[in-house]
Amino acid sequence: MMRCSVHRLGATRVLLSALLYGALIAFAIVDARDAGAAAREPHVALILPLASHTFSRHADAVRQGFVAAARAAAKNAPPVRIYSVNEDTVNVLTIYEQAVESGAQLVVGPLTRNGVAVIAASNLVTVPTLALNSLEPGSPQPARLYLFGLSVELEARQVARLAFDDGRRNAFILSDDSTLGNRMRKAFLQEFARFGGVTVAELSFSADQSSLNKLRQAANLGVADMVFLALDFARARTVRPYLGNALALYATSQVSAGRSGTLATHDLNLVRFVDMPWLLQADHPAVMIYPRPELGDLVEFDRLYALGIDAFRIGLELLRSSHEPGVDGVTGRIRLTRDQQFVRELTSAQYVDGKTVILGVPR
Repeated sequence: MMRCSVHRLGATRVLLSALLYGALIAFAIVDARDAGAAAREPHVALILPLASHTFSRHADAVRQGFVAAARAAAKNAPPVRIYSVNEDTVNVLTIYEQAVESGAQLVVGPLTRNGVAVIAASNLVTVPTLALNSLEPGSPQPARLYLFGLSVELEARQVARLAFDDGRRNAFILSDDSTLGNRMRKAFLQEFARFGGVTVAELSFSADQSSLNKLRQAANLGVADMVFLALDFARARTVRPYLGNALALYATSQVSAGRSGTLATHDLNLVRFVDMPWLLQADHPAVMIYPRPELGDLVEFDRLYALGIDAFRIGLELLRSSHEPGVDGVTGRIRLTRDQQFVRELTSAQYVDGKTVILGVPR
């Protein structure tokens, strides 16, 4: 069995390899400069920023997951061409157009927000296209453009619903001034309010001792019954000792301890959070099918690998025009909304005495 390798900037020709897994599955890795020369034939085009200094590792994790899913699909997998682009939006548009002209019946990608935005604003979307990121609210969205990604906003909204279902009605929101933190904070606040919850106060993260003592005082006031941690793992770990055990603590997958070990999960004791089956449920029927490559120490790359797996599976449905009510994916239970967005319902879990305890699985 031959494995296709990531095509780097120095490559100048189209590379073709075949993977024999019950049937012949063709993967072509196409350089941005050679895309126009590719032979025209029906295929699935995967457009990723493999030539980007910033996003090449992220793109390669998605690529590996996509290829793993195609291998598992065996005879059901269509020919796949992987188009390498950089961060230049003009480059993304050019390669997208060339992919369609070369016979792409389905496009998966782009991966970056800027790439998705420029494709959405163009008039080039003439075939089903599964973009792997989100659009800003109010942005144009062509009829054949579908969205699927690892949105922290959707996670924050699920956490708001979980908290409300748990009987929480009055929340503190603790966030930092990062873009990601603000996106989580805003999404939770809106969804919690939509269900009838009240945000008592919004608190700002700071690691200085004076601020942490004030946070402890706020937690002891008795005016809230929960805290939403719109924070990453390191910041959540910093503030956790100052929040006590009286308030229920909730967070998104950003607080995942990853490979940090038991000590880290002890530091986040009793924090409830959501994350994908790929990271929480090794015995999940879909998860068990696929290999687990070595992607480094950052859990972010594991998530992107899982995104690639489910992107292939959803892409097959779009190609067949068979919109099933839901896909039991490795990134979560996936369903298609009216606004052409594939949304994920994640597994809920809690850190308890150094262990990760599953609380609920999406149905």
